[in-house]
Amino acid sequence: MKLLAPLALAFAATIPVVILFYLLLRKRTVRLVPSTLLWQKFLAETQASAPFQRLRKNWLLVLQLLLLTLGVLALARPYLAASQKLSDLRVLILDGSASMQSTDVAPSRFAEARAQALKWVDGLSGNDQMVVILAGGEAQVKQSATSDKAALRRALEACVASDTPTRLASALRMGEGLVRDLPTAEIHLFSDGAAPGLEEFENKALPLVYHRIGRSGDNLGIVGMDLRANPERPRQRSVYAAVANNGSNAQPALVELRLDDALVETRTVTIGAGETAPLLFELNQARDGVVTVRLTAPDALAVDNQASMISLLPRPLKTLLVTKGNRFLEKALAAAPNLELTVAGRVDDSAAGYDVVVVDDAPPSAWPKANLLAIHSYNTNWGSGWRRLEQPVIADWRTAHPLLRYVALDNVQVRESLAVPAPPWAVSLIDAPQASLAFAGEFGAQKIIWIGFDLLESNWPLRLSFPIFIANAVEWLNPANERSRLMVKAGDPFRTRTPGPVTNARIRYPNGSIKTLETAPNHTELVFADTSAQGLYRLTFGTNEVSFCVNLLDSQESRIAPRDELRYSKRAGVLASTAKSTNQELWRWLAALGLLVLLWEWWYYHRRSV
Repeated sequence: MKLLAPLALAFAATIPVVILFYLLLRKRTVRLVPSTLLWQKFLAETQASAPFQRLRKNWLLVLQLLLLTLGVLALARPYLAASQKLSDLRVLILDGSASMQSTDVAPSRFAEARAQALKWVDGLSGNDQMVVILAGGEAQVKQSATSDKAALRRALEACVASDTPTRLASALRMGEGLVRDLPTAEIHLFSDGAAPGLEEFENKALPLVYHRIGRSGDNLGIVGMDLRANPERPRQRSVYAAVANNGSNAQPALVELRLDDALVETRTVTIGAGETAPLLFELNQARDGVVTVRLTAPDALAVDNQASMISLLPRPLKTLLVTKGNRFLEKALAAAPNLELTVAGRVDDSAAGYDVVVVDDAPPSAWPKANLLAIHSYNTNWGSGWRRLEQPVIADWRTAHPLLRYVALDNVQVRESLAVPAPPWAVSLIDAPQASLAFAGEFGAQKIIWIGFDLLESNWPLRLSFPIFIANAVEWLNPANERSRLMVKAGDPFRTRTPGPVTNARIRYPNGSIKTLETAPNHTELVFADTSAQGLYRLTFGTNEVSFCVNLLDSQESRIAPRDELRYSKRAGVLASTAKSTNQELWRWLAALGLLVLLWEWWYYHRRSV
């Protein structure tokens, strides 16, 4: 046994003082009594007249000396040394993901992980050092390398779990950098093992000790949600939700659909073990609001029992068509739902009031700032290496892009086209062997579709694929589609465009707290990354306000069963560690024993006095 604070043994000098008090003669009070027959023993004790008396057997003295000895030993902090040599550096990583909020271990998995990490801090001795890292939405070093146990405890107590999916890769990358070139260093991970994306550590021989936290895997969770408008009924919404049962038995689930705080519909569904049940709700919406799908039954993980989305009623898409008289294009645009079309012969200052501008073979001197479909236009700075191609052959088109969904171009012929390599900010949509005939992308804060050939010098307007492409283009260019999906997953950044440069912005968190955000001058986009908590956020900039929801919606995180092995890949992993000896401090046990002695001394004194 060794001592962490040997100087505290100096308090043992108080033990002789206690004995001295028992040697001193007690001062007596003289009283007259009628008889001494019952007081013989008392008279015998008063015979000594010297300042000191002989030390007699006294149990109170024994108990008090024992209590004082235990107190001195507790202050000296004795400990039992570990049988193995301690590492020069230990990196403690706490998994702060959503699954660590599970309550199958009381009070929660994260609280248990923190308690186990604190035990390792208690076992720290000598010049050994520890680092504390919290792996939440992003890896955070809560305490750099130190031997100060108080600082390490404060860092661990300050750690809290977030509502984000597990992201251990960055934390392990930090740990790897700290233990590199230290042969005795170790990384201790306190987690339930639900950590995908660790393939980079497969062959790195990471000195990792995996402490598995958790017991049960029973959990119901919402793992998917989407909301779509009915194109024929603008005020009707279809709400899709996916509920997964990760337990070993079939479970009934009561699912609520709410608009703001109003209950719209309740549905009961039984989900088999390991299965996912898709649910579809129909919602008639009279106003903008927050649509929420909620599981009412409590289970081990609460954060995946609810998911929300902002649902905005559609407004007419104001579209300006600048053309010399392309009736095919005009009719295809007019057929798009909820579109307000204006036809003009040239672009002027009035184009600033439109959501989408379509320029057909009439390039302006200054391009509008709205989302743009440019057809047969060449005086732009979007690319370099312009050329003309006679009768180009359409060799390929990008069917995976939303603009070419359900679009086939194998029977389209073009007489002449402009051609240019797709710029870095765009992807090529239609390719000829020599260059790109069409591309699309985001240039600054503007969405742009460019088509190199005149539609009237091709047979494309006569093909079925043409109105389909125009419908896809209208949907892709519609800025309201960005506003209608005001939802991000926990831990992902939220982006929104602004009408102009923003000088001040504030964010209201789901718990009601407000924070002022830093803004970049001359930027027309706000990026907010602190989305580690589930709920409704309200972003205010200038006179504008944007609300958005943060949800978990992660099937891996809802699968809360603790893993016996932390997998790097199919071939490599780290098994959960068993009990490992560390320095064990004894002061708590000594303090508890001292309290028992104090209680015994109190009982014995009062028993003797009665």
